[in-house]
Amino acid sequence: MTEIAVLGVDLGKNSCSVVGLDAAGRVVLRRRLHRDGVVRLAAGSPGCMVAMEACCGAHHLGRRLREAGHEVRLMSPEYVRPYVKAQKNDERDAEAIAEAATRPTMRFVELKSEAQLDMQSLHRARDRLVGERTALINQLRAILLERGITVPQGRRKLEVYLETLLAEERVPLSPRVRLLVEDQRAEWRELDRRIEAFDEEFAAEARSDEAARLLTTIPGIGPLNATALVAAIGRAETFERGRDLAAWLGLVPRQMTTGGKPKLLGISKRGNVYLRRMLIHGARAALPTLSKGETPLGGWLRGLAARAHVNTVVVALAAKLARIICAVLRSGRRFEMRAAAVS
Repeated sequence: MTEIAVLGVDLGKNSCSVVGLDAAGRVVLRRRLHRDGVVRLAAGSPGCMVAMEACCGAHHLGRRLREAGHEVRLMSPEYVRPYVKAQKNDERDAEAIAEAATRPTMRFVELKSEAQLDMQSLHRARDRLVGERTALINQLRAILLERGITVPQGRRKLEVYLETLLAEERVPLSPRVRLLVEDQRAEWRELDRRIEAFDEEFAAEARSDEAARLLTTIPGIGPLNATALVAAIGRAETFERGRDLAAWLGLVPRQMTTGGKPKLLGISKRGNVYLRRMLIHGARAALPTLSKGETPLGGWLRGLAARAHVNTVVVALAAKLARIICAVLRSGRRFEMRAAAVS
């Protein structure tokens, strides 16, 4: 059989479509295999390039193929789509994956370790609990509003109000609804306890991991953000410059040219939604302190705040933090805020 130079794998839950290309780019192999069959096929072949889309299960399979001596390349599915020919099916998808991996300008996803995937799983579990808690709080507010009770915004304010309300002997709620509110309040406390347990675990991880410990020296980057960024990014060498990280997080403004002049629009919002949201939350928390400082960053924020909405300033600061994150990971040094030069 002709030697395979590129092996394109279209991953499925159980079975995968495999297409092999020779050095000239001709299709020399088409097969439908189980995931373990892909490993056996690769183990019996000389070292070659194995290309897959960065989807569920790709990193685990990629590590096994790399251990077998193959070069593994993962790509974003949106970058593979233009190479799919008409009458799309699994075999054509595998062929498009193999072809896309040979393009010199293609961007690849770094193969994640098991520790990185574990940390990302913990963050997803915590994010799910936060969503459940938010839904529960909104339902409690709706139940009270249906009975003419309005509570000021804020999770803590609602918690204090419920403590006062349920402590009273005469409550403007029916016995059954009062019991429902008490049950939901207990569920709310249980969710808080589980979320705090995750936060403590992330704090411990941030203290033990060198890269995460460096990131926590950046304003607006706490243990939660630091561990999530290290798990997702891995090495800063994945990005050529800080702007690439900001673009990967969807924080770079889109541009439109009108009359020969470029005009900035809203951010692209492409990439990792979770990291972008966490980075913006961190920037919002750090903005009041940073804007008061006599530093170059503080002066830039004050000038931007004078001509733009506060939300625009927060997103711009988040993009700036993304560049700082990339610089800190590349240099391996702590972030230090420098004072502004006196003119």
